[in-house]
Amino acid sequence: MEANQIEETIIKEMINKAIAQLDRSYAPYSGFRVGAALLAESGKLYCGCNIENAAYTPSNCAERTAFFKAVSEGEHKFKGICIVGGKDGILTEYTAPCGVCRQVMMEFCDPDMFQIVLAVSEQQYEIFTLKELLPRGFGPGNLA
Repeated sequence: MEANQIEETIIKEMINKAIAQLDRSYAPYSGFRVGAALLAESGKLYCGCNIENAAYTPSNCAERTAFFKAVSEGEHKFKGICIVGGKDGILTEYTAPCGVCRQVMMEFCDPDMFQIVLAVSEQQYEIFTLKELLPRGFGPGNLA
């Protein structure tokens, strides 16, 4: 296992916690439920679900919910995130983060090291780096 890889037992825990968030999702408009589990460098997991709004724009993705919870608790360094989602909470395919969520990840994560786990179950998942999903991303380093 490479130094930056998350242990398989932790990945499975992240998957299960992300799946559990589907029940907390507030998605009365799209019916598409999303859950996320964010792993901080401290080892603590922060979970989030998507929260929709009738005006759409104020809606918040599961990934950003997890990040905002973590940052509000003092965390600023992260190792990885697991994302699951599906219509009516039924997981049938991978749910990748939207562009806004990728940009939030870019703010707090090393694009070469941060791992994004897209899962359908403990047995069916793929891992990508942030750089793979956001090549040539714009982050704090661009403003230095």
